[in-house]
Amino acid sequence: METNILYTHKDLVEKSKSGNRNSQYQLYELYVDAMYNISMRMLGIKEDAEDVVQESFIEAFKNIKSFRYESTFGSWLKRIVINKSINHLKLKKIPITPLDQHEYHISEEVNDPVVSNDINKIKDGIKILPNGYRQIISLYLIEGYDHIEIAEILGITTSTSKSQYHRAKKKLIEIVNTL
Repeated sequence: METNILYTHKDLVEKSKSGNRNSQYQLYELYVDAMYNISMRMLGIKEDAEDVVQESFIEAFKNIKSFRYESTFGSWLKRIVINKSINHLKLKKIPITPLDQHEYHISEEVNDPVVSNDINKIKDGIKILPNGYRQIISLYLIEGYDHIEIAEILGITTSTSKSQYHRAKKKLIEIVNTL
């Protein structure tokens, strides 16, 4: 029997739509760590990331009746978390955080000093990028959004997302080559 990935956790989502708090808590438990990691990568401040995640879950459960299985529940929730994180950055005018505090597993897995040095150069380069470029790089390369989704999230056109990404990538290569 083939299952459709869009309907992952459908029973919990449907029970949550009818107000079942236990099902909402189960969904929370399933997704809280992943959503925290997303917010933490964008905000860099533990307390802010925790607040954004909590606000995101509150908004998700308040609006869960509008969830129509056009994407997975996780993707829908991830979009809420990213939008709230971006709004938080805009309100506080905080630049997106560098990755070095959250990607320890990369350097631990790499035993080749040349590769490890390249990874550190890229992380350092991302830190130096202007905020807009850093946002596009984070959303596209790290979070895995496509340009249509990024355009929707940031309120820009798809072509603007693509051009900003290519400019950001070019700038990142320049920075990495000078480090």
